[in-house]
Amino acid sequence: MRLPHLLLLTSLLGFLTPLPALAELTEQQQKVPLEVDTVDKSLAKIVILAGSPANKPGQHEYFAGCSMMVNWLKQTPGVWPVLVADGWPKNEAIFNDAKCVVCYMDGADKLAFLNPARWALMKQLADKGTGLLMLHQTVDIPAAQADDFKSWFGAVFQKDLSCRGHWDMSFDSFPKHEVLNGVQAFSAPKDGWLYNLRFADKGVTQLLSGSVPDTSRSTADAKSHVGRAEIVGWTFERDNGGRSFGYTGCDLHKNWDVESQRRLVTNAILWCAKVAVPAAGAKVEVKPEDLTANMDRKVFNTAKPASTPPAAQ
Repeated sequence: MRLPHLLLLTSLLGFLTPLPALAELTEQQQKVPLEVDTVDKSLAKIVILAGSPANKPGQHEYFAGCSMMVNWLKQTPGVWPVLVADGWPKNEAIFNDAKCVVCYMDGADKLAFLNPARWALMKQLADKGTGLLMLHQTVDIPAAQADDFKSWFGAVFQKDLSCRGHWDMSFDSFPKHEVLNGVQAFSAPKDGWLYNLRFADKGVTQLLSGSVPDTSRSTADAKSHVGRAEIVGWTFERDNGGRSFGYTGCDLHKNWDVESQRRLVTNAILWCAKVAVPAAGAKVEVKPEDLTANMDRKVFNTAKPASTPPAAQ
């Protein structure tokens, strides 16, 4: 007699690549203030959405990266950064009067605001001109929501068109733009990138582009542009005056050690919030211990798969 289908499926799951399970905040993370609002309306409130634990240790360290963004923003007067864990606030009132919302989390069907109610709230923010900032995989959106997303952020990753992968990228030529104040030539070694995006017809300014391995061109459209420099960082100015920024790097946590990457992202948050960016760029000082603080507890399925599938009975 054969194993029931469910039991057979369970047995075969051991052959899949282990995935991280959701974990509670670590003891260190629990000491970081979350969703702390301000009553001072003169301050530019910036809500930073840190995604739930994902990927391997050292990759997609959303909480750790976002908690550092809070510290960098505190170095600019007139700003009130608010950290949110698990991709979405427990109290949605934290969005009230926000000047900018930062999204640093998994994309595609794991995006934290895909459900209709949350999507509608994001649309309300975009419609009233709230600044929006997207990092790494957040630009990967299911086809049904792609047009909306492109109208908010100026670009969208589409799996039948766009590509992704890991490689070194270097940036040494920049246009003149407030977001690039104080940003010097920099490299992001072995980072993860998404490119060949669908861009809006107007309002987009290319900030960062570079060469990609042509072997990474996995779609027909991407293969038609062999050798082309690909855009991985941009700004977008919406018709209603709202501002957006996207950067598809930031997969590897260790690259926050690069001062110009920190400054690029912090400048962009200020710009999206319509806070003046200092001529020399935002202050983004870090201590060595900051770069290893608040890392997620990545919980994996560590059971070793059998060398061969179980025989049917």
